[in-house]
Amino acid sequence: MQIQANQVAVVTGGGSGIGRALALQLSAAGVHVALCDVSEETMAQTRELCLAQAPAGTRVSVCRADVSQESEVLAFRDSVRRDHRCEHIDLLFNNAGIGGGGSFVSGDRAEWERTFGVCWQGVYLMTRAFLPMLIASQQAYLVNVSSVNGFWASLGPGVSHSAYSAAKFAVKGFTEALITDLHLNAPHVKCAVVMPGHIGTSIALNTGKVLGSGGALEMSAERVAEVRDRMLKAGAPVATLPDAAIRQMLHQRALDFRDKAPTSADEAAGIILAGVRADRWRILVGEDAQRLDRMVREDPEAAYEADFAERWQSAAITPRAAG
Repeated sequence: MQIQANQVAVVTGGGSGIGRALALQLSAAGVHVALCDVSEETMAQTRELCLAQAPAGTRVSVCRADVSQESEVLAFRDSVRRDHRCEHIDLLFNNAGIGGGGSFVSGDRAEWERTFGVCWQGVYLMTRAFLPMLIASQQAYLVNVSSVNGFWASLGPGVSHSAYSAAKFAVKGFTEALITDLHLNAPHVKCAVVMPGHIGTSIALNTGKVLGSGGALEMSAERVAEVRDRMLKAGAPVATLPDAAIRQMLHQRALDFRDKAPTSADEAAGIILAGVRADRWRILVGEDAQRLDRMVREDPEAAYEADFAERWQSAAITPRAAG
């Protein structure tokens, strides 16, 4: 599909990371962009950055919306119609996501459901709300961001990762099912599932804020105790570390996840848009995603054995949730 001036694109999670990078690259091409996020501050920053480099007349709108809440998604849809004076859109990027909800067995149910709600329910509700506007376009593309954790439900043998992985598997399956559904019922609308590896985003920094627990530096003593217990089980020598040191360690990890990733958010957005232009339905982002995909396909029965993660680590690829 061609991406060109005066099209209308909707991007969730547009305040940072891949969402911001998509907005920048789309607006630079003269595409009108409608953003939503739960952070009004970061969305405003994205809008300013877009308008600073977009062709004159390019519209960039923002709307605070939690994609897991249908009323807010519908309000966002209505704002797109109003702000862009349109009854159709050409591109929908379901990008918003958070981490959290690691263990289904022993974890907090509310956190589990919140993570699953944003990462899966958000894709479902956004697609329900905006599909009629995609169908109203002459040619349109629906892009759903899953993850490598949408085909490998793990961060390694010592870490539970159930809510995020289950949601990302759902996003992948939903998008693949839509290929035939759209072909039969709306053949001018195409779809793609995006599976990033480790991308330099702020997902680790933002997750605690969305879950209501604040960032790592504001983590409660009870939460620190849970983290310490997990780290001890994984063999980390943290038994005597003060709580403040645990908080600082987690904060630094989140910064490193963003700043030391093998693929930047800008690079990821470029790969995604290149996939759309090439009419691809399956877009792997990053060499680590490509390699992990091959490993899982070659030996799926061994994907959750300890030696699989060891082989993964020996290939200098750190298994992390995608941003």
